[in-house]
Amino acid sequence: MRIATYNINGIGSRLPALLEWLEETQPDVACLQELKAPQERFPEAALNEAGYQALWIGQKSWNGVAILARGTAPVEVRRGLPGDDADEQSRYLEAAIDGVLVACLYLPNGNPCPGPKFDYKLAWFERLITHAEGLLASGAPVVLAGDFNAIPTELDVYKPERWVTDALFRPETREAFQRLVAQGWTDALRSMHPDERIFTFWDYFRDAYGRDAGLRIDHLLLSPMLAGALTAANVDRDVRGRDKPSDHAPTWIELDMKKVTR
Repeated sequence: MRIATYNINGIGSRLPALLEWLEETQPDVACLQELKAPQERFPEAALNEAGYQALWIGQKSWNGVAILARGTAPVEVRRGLPGDDADEQSRYLEAAIDGVLVACLYLPNGNPCPGPKFDYKLAWFERLITHAEGLLASGAPVVLAGDFNAIPTELDVYKPERWVTDALFRPETREAFQRLVAQGWTDALRSMHPDERIFTFWDYFRDAYGRDAGLRIDHLLLSPMLAGALTAANVDRDVRGRDKPSDHAPTWIELDMKKVTR
């Protein structure tokens, strides 16, 4: 089972690129972030034609997440992250797909920092940590997939010294990510590439992609039941180098479902 996460950075303008990638790699599940489209503008028909059924939460101009499933219908489990009924930002969606609970998330950026946006980021992170603990306690096979806007370690950023004041690399952000993983989650990409400087995001400015001046901020975290089923994890880096790309590249895992521990 191949599960991918991809911050598409505007599904309206990136739809051709998304369809090309889906045709090439055919993930069983694809979690998308930053749709930047209202609910009614999601390209459901085009994705259906490509063989995918979808759940999504749109939002005009900003945010938005979706879960695509190939050849099957994802069953919605939760729409929105619990813990703040006043939060109207479209950032979290859960679905059951072929026996796996897939959570697609788009954690707030948090810049400028300090300030209200950073406070919102940390509060959202705390809500995620609380909810994730409950997911683990359920004993279900779970994947937390998405753009976490968190750089876990110095290995995950091209020049750590340039990011020390950024919300993605602030000590509070890194500590929150570490507490989340310490609940019992496996950081799939890092697990398969323990010592490699591997990135998922390259800014549009200053030829960041050409210089490989990137960040690792897109993550797939596996519950213990799935950790032993992990056989591969990587980044489709070349997608970032195509015409009119997202600033993120798709990140994916392969699971041998016969090895899922029950």
